[in-house]
Amino acid sequence: MKTPVVSVFGSSAPQPGSDAYIAAFELGRLIAKQGWTICNGGYGGTMEAAARGAATAGGLTIGVTCSGFGPRPANRYVRRRIRTTNLFDRLKTLIRSASAYVVLPGGTGTLVELSLVLEFANKRMLTGNRPLIFLGDYWRGVVEAATRERPLLQNVHFCATPADTVSVLCNHFGPKAAPARRRAAARKRTPA
Repeated sequence: MKTPVVSVFGSSAPQPGSDAYIAAFELGRLIAKQGWTICNGGYGGTMEAAARGAATAGGLTIGVTCSGFGPRPANRYVRRRIRTTNLFDRLKTLIRSASAYVVLPGGTGTLVELSLVLEFANKRMLTGNRPLIFLGDYWRGVVEAATRERPLLQNVHFCATPADTVSVLCNHFGPKAAPARRRAAARKRTPA
């Protein structure tokens, strides 16, 4: 079974110690504990926080960066970097590689990511039933307005905490999938 990839969309603004950074860190940690991969924009703020949380739990972190933003390095918690040449390719990579989406509070960049997920779903350009989960109510008015004309998504959730978010993901993906390295280590310890 392919390891689920969770794309986490959020802001580059929050600093370590802020409530938003702490929530994103915990979200990343809990996702990685389930054996899933985190994918995000690869820079600072809640992108860094989610990757940092996942890295502390031994998870794989993917950062999708854009050379159009200039020579900016990915944050130090990104284990696999995907470089794109323009913003639209970056957005398509973040969306198409994901098995699920988690949207954190953010600005215009997060709004673009959210809007593309909604539009790709509306045009049936996404395969499978990928959950779209919002941590908090920050985007509720936007989602209600965008889907008023045509309620297009069945698998939309608003969650109050990172633990609630991961619970929704667990219900979608099924039982906990141990990361490959833990499974390999368990096989080595098993007597023949």
